[in-house]
Amino acid sequence: MGRTLPVILFDLECESGHVFEGWFPSGAEFDQQANKGQILCPVCDTANVKKAPMAPRSARGQPAERNPKHEQAAMLRALRKLRQAVEKNSTYVGDRFPAEARAMHAGECEEKSIYGEATSEEARELREEGVQVCPLPWIDRADH
Repeated sequence: MGRTLPVILFDLECESGHVFEGWFPSGAEFDQQANKGQILCPVCDTANVKKAPMAPRSARGQPAERNPKHEQAAMLRALRKLRQAVEKNSTYVGDRFPAEARAMHAGECEEKSIYGEATSEEARELREEGVQVCPLPWIDRADH
């Protein structure tokens, strides 16, 4: 069996006030990574990160109460990963999305993964026509 290394959980906060968690082998390791700019806020990608005041923990290591800032950061991280996956694995077709989706559904062109813009009405019409579309919660990219 492998050896378990000790880790410390820190609440971290960026210059914009986003709070998130980080696991480190030691406080010195956190300091070293922070000084090198290796710790990035999962919400805004800034490297200006410091330790935040810690919430009390129960004996099982669980937070004493829910932390909405941690939950928000986790949700934003997940949405940012979703956007990255869509952009990496799909072709952007802009406002041509409804026409492109219909053409693929009708077999008029090769099927491929696409994303773009459609109004709520256009998306509803596509679904009524049997075209499988899914609106996505689109979050701004951190590099903008």
